[in-house]
Amino acid sequence: MRKHRGEPGSIATSSRWVPALAALGRDDSVEWTTVRWPELAKENCSLARALAVLGDRWTLMILRDAFLRVRRFEAFEASLGIARRVLAERLALLVEEGILRKVAYQDNPPRHEYRLTEKGLELYPVILSLVHWGDKYYDRKRGPPLLHTHKACGRDFRSVLTCSECGEPVRAHEVTVHAGPGAKKPA
Repeated sequence: MRKHRGEPGSIATSSRWVPALAALGRDDSVEWTTVRWPELAKENCSLARALAVLGDRWTLMILRDAFLRVRRFEAFEASLGIARRVLAERLALLVEEGILRKVAYQDNPPRHEYRLTEKGLELYPVILSLVHWGDKYYDRKRGPPLLHTHKACGRDFRSVLTCSECGEPVRAHEVTVHAGPGAKKPA
């Protein structure tokens, strides 16, 4: 039996999140339903819309490789051990979404490589945070397989989310949420 929002045991019973869910256009009286993958792009939620593009594991691995300067189809295929059809679909989606762009590197026969766009480069903090989270919790007690060195200071570092306004580190329990300009208006 599904729980209605606001019933004991539902996620929406936390008073902290009820206003945030309302801003996403959720109605506390509506029964929970399953959202199908293609429908995520239609949700009034930035994370859901981003996951509609990036939520596939192969897509994230392709982006990891792109940040490691893998550029060519065959190099992605060799690095990832991914089926050609799946790789072609994911690369096409990333190009369509403006995250990667195809650049010709050979005319005869025509060959292209895939380069990160500005939109794609802005995913670096996301990918790096996932990598460092994986290093912390899934390192198999051997340490991280790759270290990241900040060129400016020459030191290895770990990603830290900081407030854009005051520069202090941001932790989940130190953040509140409220409706933004894209929130659904109450009917």
